[in-house]
Amino acid sequence: MRRYGKTPLINGGKLYGTAFGCNSLYHACRKGHINTRILIVKQGQRLDVLAAQQYGSASLWWVIAAASGIGWGLQIPPGTLLKVPTSLEQVNMYVG
Repeated sequence: MRRYGKTPLINGGKLYGTAFGCNSLYHACRKGHINTRILIVKQGQRLDVLAAQQYGSASLWWVIAAASGIGWGLQIPPGTLLKVPTSLEQVNMYVG
C-alpha cells in the first residue's frame, strides 16, 4: 500500500502516487529547480492546514512534506523549517 497512492494533485484530477514522485520533488527543491519559501512551524500548526492556506486545498499537504523532506505526519514539531513550493505548476513537472 502506497502512502500517496490516491492523492489527487493539481490539474485534471490526475493521480500522482509514488515515492519516486515525492523523492523527485524533494531533490528538485534542494537543487533550486522549484521556487520555494521557508516557513517556520509554530506550536500547533499542521501540514494540512498550511497546505489549505498556501494552495487552497488541505489534501496537498504532502507537497510541503515532500519538498521539506518530511516523512509521514501532519503534525510536526514547532521550529521545523519547511520548504513550501510557490508554484504548483513547477511541482507538477516533477511528480507524475
